Amino acid sequence: MDLGLTDRAFLVTAASSGLGRATADQLVAEGARVVLVARRATILAEAVSQMGPDRAVALPADLTDPKTAETACALALDTFGRLDGALISVGGPPAGSVLGTTEEQWRSAFDSVFLAALRVCGAVIRHGTANDLCIAWVLSTSAKAPVPGLATSNGLRPGLAMLVKQLADELSPQGTRVIGLMPGAIETERAQYLNSLKDHPAAARASAEAAIPLRRYGQPEEFGRVAAFLLSPAASYLTGSVIPVEGGAQRGL
Repeated sequence: MDLGLTDRAFLVTAASSGLGRATADQLVAEGARVVLVARRATILAEAVSQMGPDRAVALPADLTDPKTAETACALALDTFGRLDGALISVGGPPAGSVLGTTEEQWRSAFDSVFLAALRVCGAVIRHGTANDLCIAWVLSTSAKAPVPGLATSNGLRPGLAMLVKQLADELSPQGTRVIGLMPGAIETERAQYLNSLKDHPAAARASAEAAIPLRRYGQPEEFGRVAAFLLSPAASYLTGSVIPVEGGAQRGL
């Protein structure tokens, strides 16, 4: 299938590794161009070298900086002359219990997870050049069911999922699609870190895999392929959807 991504340009945040990097790789493989945004400059430079400077450009920056979103969009327009959408990923907030998380930690998580994502979305909508702009938000299965020990994610992701639905209502009449993705257990640095916090990491991993119908963690490239399709014109009749990428782990519809 031709996804229709050739020469389209996308902003990809949290792009130095994990789900963001996997999506950027797939977009480039399908002929798109990408602006990679993340804090780790050296890793971003390596990614640009691997993808090719005609296909990728990097912006080492922190999404909690209010200027980052506007700068990233301007970089896309200056480099590629267009902006067709974005994959908005903000990484995961620290683990913790509800009452064991301080007010300052809640505020920091809200700024880095909720406001940062909303800020990027707004900038892409303002500066996007496509009539069929598409914005995909990386959420989590915590948008529908709590993940033990991840209070801030459990508190914030459902609200972001509801914003996806409302933004689709507001923007789809003008041709802009808004999609949410709910990754489950994917083999990323984040997943490895969360497992390392357990008393018995190997046993925790085995238990988690046993609860997944496919009996394994997903690979980042498996997520990336789904995200690239959703961002593409091939998915032109999908908007307002919040789509699980979790090997069948969710038990509800």
